[in-house]
Amino acid sequence: MAKKTIDQVDVAGKTVIMRVDFNVPLDDAQAITDDRRIRMALPSIKSVIDRGGKLILMSHLGRPKGEPSDVEKFSLAPAATRLGELLGKPVAFASDTVGEDAVAKAAALTDADVLVLENLRFNSGEKKGDAEFAAKLAAMADVYCNDAFGTCHRKDASMVAVPEAMDGKPRVVGHLVAKEIEYLSDAIGNPQRPFVAILGGAK
Repeated sequence: MAKKTIDQVDVAGKTVIMRVDFNVPLDDAQAITDDRRIRMALPSIKSVIDRGGKLILMSHLGRPKGEPSDVEKFSLAPAATRLGELLGKPVAFASDTVGEDAVAKAAALTDADVLVLENLRFNSGEKKGDAEFAAKLAAMADVYCNDAFGTCHRKDASMVAVPEAMDGKPRVVGHLVAKEIEYLSDAIGNPQRPFVAILGGAK
């Protein structure tokens, strides 16, 4: 079940679009109350920028319903700010996903720059797995990386249609996904007995 990882591809001077899980909890003042998901993505992020790659990060946050208040309640702007603090460098933020702001800021990236796109779920194409939406995301990058293990089961555009649209380009996993694959492969392929599997989740 081995997959090629972000560390195994040349990213120098190239643009990597990485699906991360920045679905962090926010309080009423839009302050992050737990930044662990951002911290857990740092090894994959640093793998790109430390080797001179340009990085575009995409994620969902919450369950926006298309209401005017969603932009304030579910924006990824606080996550971009926190990531910049953790990296000790400026992190750009696009006010949309595939619109003029995102395209312009993606094109302006230089080596080791980081751009966070606005919440993927603000675009209806994300949950629908829309190929046109995915193609616009894919067009921004040379390499696709999935480091969002918690959403690997979804058919969202960023998880399925974007890598499909990047056929012929490197499509790899990040450190988090690689670690989970290794752990699950060992647990299933060579379990220490007695062996108990416990599955849980809100759904």
